[in-house]
Amino acid sequence: MDVKVLGAANEVGRSGFLVNCNGTKLLLDYGVMFGRRGTPPGYPLHVKPKDIDAIIITHAHLDHSGNVPSLFVSGNTDVYATPPTFDLSKLLIEDMLKIEKNSHPFDLPEVNNMMKNAKEIGFRQKITKGNATFELRESGHVIGGSTVLVESEGKRMFYTGDIKTNGSRMLREMDLDIGEIDLLITESTYAKTEQKPRQESEKELIDFANVVMDRKGILFIPSFSVERSQEIACVLRSANFKHKIIMDGMALKVNEIMFRHPEYLRDPKVFSEAIKSSTAIREHSERKRAMGEPCVVISPAGMLVGGNAVYYLQQLSFNAKNGIALVSYQGEGTPGKKLLDTGKVSTRGKDLNVTAEVKQFQFSGHADKKELFNFMSKIKGNPKVCTVHGDSESCEMFAQEIHEKFGFEAYAPAVDDTITI
Repeated sequence: MDVKVLGAANEVGRSGFLVNCNGTKLLLDYGVMFGRRGTPPGYPLHVKPKDIDAIIITHAHLDHSGNVPSLFVSGNTDVYATPPTFDLSKLLIEDMLKIEKNSHPFDLPEVNNMMKNAKEIGFRQKITKGNATFELRESGHVIGGSTVLVESEGKRMFYTGDIKTNGSRMLREMDLDIGEIDLLITESTYAKTEQKPRQESEKELIDFANVVMDRKGILFIPSFSVERSQEIACVLRSANFKHKIIMDGMALKVNEIMFRHPEYLRDPKVFSEAIKSSTAIREHSERKRAMGEPCVVISPAGMLVGGNAVYYLQQLSFNAKNGIALVSYQGEGTPGKKLLDTGKVSTRGKDLNVTAEVKQFQFSGHADKKELFNFMSKIKGNPKVCTVHGDSESCEMFAQEIHEKFGFEAYAPAVDDTITI
């Protein structure tokens, strides 16, 4: 069994791994890497659709799913994923094409072609292709998100995609019952950092929300539309938060998708109550009206790049009664990172000081250092380990520490490397 690294080597973005099981070729993920504003997107190394027996998408985030339609420009192949992953991938890829017109080597016809070739599978459902079998396991990262276990001729490889071993208020924990393996390809996003326990972050956010309500302000929570927006609504609901909660933007479409797949949620009842008790904003005219009293506004984009977040930022930033809670990762060069670092927002071409109280809270969908090492300690067999999906320092350091702690042969591969087992 050979695995060729097509992307996500010493970087976060454009994930892609081509597994060759003695002639049967499986493509695990095929994502996009978003450059800084003004720079074109990046993609994994090119593969020919006719050379692939199956594509497997671990989850819907664009750095894992976003480039799959490019494989349907001149060919067809079966694509496997869970039902929520297909629904969300379609939503996110179509949104990407709308925002970045003509930036990608494909358009809506290829997305539709991808969906025509979609084969929905559940967790732990074994699929055979040629001389290989594969199955998806629960990852705890995002609704329908999975890891992949591939077996061929007595060899077994496990690809984490993105994982959150403890799960979250929304999602069950990761399925760690994978048996002995010969190769592990693991994400390394937060291999250097320990995050606050989720309960602490939740309590701090609720306390901040109550402080802002007590001073008759509005709390704005810019949030990723997939998972994070819904999780924040559930956190507030579970704390019996008494004030109005507004949800806006693409998070509303994601809510609908989640309602279609309750079996993928940890507690569908809590989710349902949280969403049904919130106020959905569907028209621009409703926004101003909804903010006529102290309330919480949850809206994408999580890093304040576009979306309805821009409107709320302009409306709420310049009143000291209000609060802004950043609960999503803030990438370099984004308005969210600028707000965190400088306390300023750009409005009508000028940088203005924000007078609303700004706080950041840790709600990552990725396993941190402690969770990653706990996961490693449960690995059976004596696998080769490849650390990917992290900056070069995280990938290198994680590989070194895995070797020191567990004795496994571990390294951070480069793009175009091939690993053989």
